[in-house]
Amino acid sequence: MGELGQEAECLSNVLGVPSRTSEHARIAVLADSDTRWKWGALTARRIAPEESEVTGFLLRGRATPTARQLAEVAAGIAAPSEVTGHEFLHAVRDGGYDVVVLALAGGTVQAMLQGLAAQPVEGRPVIVTGYVGVVYEKLADGLLLRHGADVVLANSRHDAERFRAVYEGVGADPSSVVEAALPFLGGDPYAPKAGRDTVVFAAQPSVPESRADRTYLLRRLVEHARLHPHREVLLKLRSRPGEHTTHLEELPYQRLAKGIAAPRNFRLVYGHMGEVLDRTDLLVTVSSTAALEALHRRIPTAVLTDLGIREPLGNHHFLGSGLLTSWDRLDGGHRPEPDPDWLARQGVAAGGPPTPPGVGGGAYATAFDAARARVAHLRGQDRLPPLAPYYTPATAPGYLPGILARHRLDAATPAAPVSGVRRVVRDMARGAYRHGVQRVAPVIRRLGEL
Repeated sequence: MGELGQEAECLSNVLGVPSRTSEHARIAVLADSDTRWKWGALTARRIAPEESEVTGFLLRGRATPTARQLAEVAAGIAAPSEVTGHEFLHAVRDGGYDVVVLALAGGTVQAMLQGLAAQPVEGRPVIVTGYVGVVYEKLADGLLLRHGADVVLANSRHDAERFRAVYEGVGADPSSVVEAALPFLGGDPYAPKAGRDTVVFAAQPSVPESRADRTYLLRRLVEHARLHPHREVLLKLRSRPGEHTTHLEELPYQRLAKGIAAPRNFRLVYGHMGEVLDRTDLLVTVSSTAALEALHRRIPTAVLTDLGIREPLGNHHFLGSGLLTSWDRLDGGHRPEPDPDWLARQGVAAGGPPTPPGVGGGAYATAFDAARARVAHLRGQDRLPPLAPYYTPATAPGYLPGILARHRLDAATPAAPVSGVRRVVRDMARGAYRHGVQRVAPVIRRLGEL
């Protein structure tokens, strides 16, 4: 049994509950973007008993995903409902949920925690939150905004140690931190195929940010295709034109590619990352979480140093991984070899061959045993204590009010739902605002760069 399995068994024995329970649960998942919906929906499936009922909610905002983006997750959950923060809080109050998964940005998690704390109900649900991928920036800020949830999932041993250190450093209770893994790792282990030679560059919406840097990466990718005419070179894009992701993409590669003459063996591709990885022989990125997906399947992976190793790029997270390299070296045939100790600390390729996403057995599935045990223990309590986030009007009087104001909340119980007419007017206003943020603002910013 691996470390995570032993930890889960130990925790189960201490708590007096099995690491898996047959009792079904009613779970609500609230997400605010495509990637967070993917994390939240699959996390719900990982930590809950099989056949549990999962209801999805999408928080209205700039990055609300399209039907195509939602369908890519394929978590077996009905189409989520689009709601405001107030509407979600009322749904939790009246819905009788056992577990709530908050797959949101840190500030929004804090707003929901404060809103839930302000409307105490008999038999409140267990609140679970975490991060959608690599945590390479705003560690203290993001963690303290998530404090108050019953379970804060860490995607690796490395993250769990860092998370607990942050909470202990401010005198906050670290017991909510539970080591798990990214819920969307899976797929068949890498096996080279005769006649196939495919390089995939996993693009990121906001890394790097500048036009010069993004154009540089695109040109190097195209040049790699030109240098290797028998190799298929793919640019894997996160979203189609008109779609938006967790991070705002002001300079889509689709637009930049229009000005570059590319060889026939270079293509832009969309779709589920796992399906693209099924035919990948080398995954190249700056710092995308796709690197962890590829590594989990033993697919050769390279993290670029061409633009430097810098915190804003996130590639500093891969220090010690053995994966850092440059396009010059890749053009010459170099293939990085990952460091096994680094992989183990990051929770990838752990304990045997990976298994497809789902609740089924296998070594990877044991990564969530501790989380399942923790949730089962909390669900078994006669009464959970009131939610107690670290941030209060006393600990953060100059910070917390602004967070709540941005989400139209305050310390009082959430307001009553709006009327039908007001709802229509509000939705129209939100639609206009979203159009302004997604369409008009980027154009104005680009004009300002001329």
